[in-house]
Amino acid sequence: MEVDQGHPIKVVVRRTGLSPHVIRVWEKRYQAVEPMRTATNRRWYSDADIERLLLLQRATHTGRSIGQIAHLSTERLRDLVHDDEASSPPPSAAAWRELPEVPGSQLPESYLEPCLDAIRQLDRAALEHALMQARVALSQPMFIEHLVVPLMVTVGELWRNGSLRIVHEHLASDVVRTMLGSLSASAALSALAPKIVVTTPTGQLHEIGALIVASTAESDGWQVVYLGVNLPAEEIAAAVQHHGAKAVALSVVHPADDPRMADELLKLRRYLSPDIELLVGGRGSSGYKAVLDTIEATRIDDLATLRNHLETLRSPDA
Repeated sequence: MEVDQGHPIKVVVRRTGLSPHVIRVWEKRYQAVEPMRTATNRRWYSDADIERLLLLQRATHTGRSIGQIAHLSTERLRDLVHDDEASSPPPSAAAWRELPEVPGSQLPESYLEPCLDAIRQLDRAALEHALMQARVALSQPMFIEHLVVPLMVTVGELWRNGSLRIVHEHLASDVVRTMLGSLSASAALSALAPKIVVTTPTGQLHEIGALIVASTAESDGWQVVYLGVNLPAEEIAAAVQHHGAKAVALSVVHPADDPRMADELLKLRRYLSPDIELLVGGRGSSGYKAVLDTIEATRIDDLATLRNHLETLRSPDA
């Protein structure tokens, strides 16, 4: 079979944004696409297969169930997606409507500078106050994605260029960690909600990214089993088995070249059942791209991508 006749699953993942796990489920359970097979029995996808998967992904994002649409022709899917997206409000408009309509309500960016000023002054109380004001004014997803994430990225950059000292970074991390922990503690979820294990693998000691993922997953209706940082593969797998989790999310920040990481990730994939989705994000995750591809983990580059994958996995049809 010639290469130009189709594409391997890695290309399909990159072009569609779907994880290998979701693609396999849609194929096996719903016959959404029927890829060709190479002489070595590897799946090989046509351009038409990729188009169908893209259309199915877009349709599920507008609220359709994959079980209801997988059998539709590609032409019917095009029409359905066009009609659904035309009748939906722009994503940005929908997001901003989450802001409470109260006097003095502000955009997330307006809280960033007061937080940075408090950090520069090593004023814990002022930082806590600024974050609390933002938390009251903003929805939880907006608070996390448009304030907490930019704040911690900015603090990290200022520390690396020498504008802030390590004591400033520690203060910011401690206050934000406490704030994110309070968000998790206040979550009220159904006992039937799917479970996700969130942690960092061995050698990864930075916690904020994992806490952000945990808070985001909880706000999207997941029961989060948060395990802290620096956990060996066998302990992560044991927690997954004990809790019956549907997915694992790992935060990888620094270092991006730990020689132990590849072995830990390979072990974790071997320990986990094939139907457990493995999500990996964080600034340092790009340094382990080769092994992430090998274990068919889903790279998470931002919170929007995380939410899309969690939404797909949370569906009873996935």
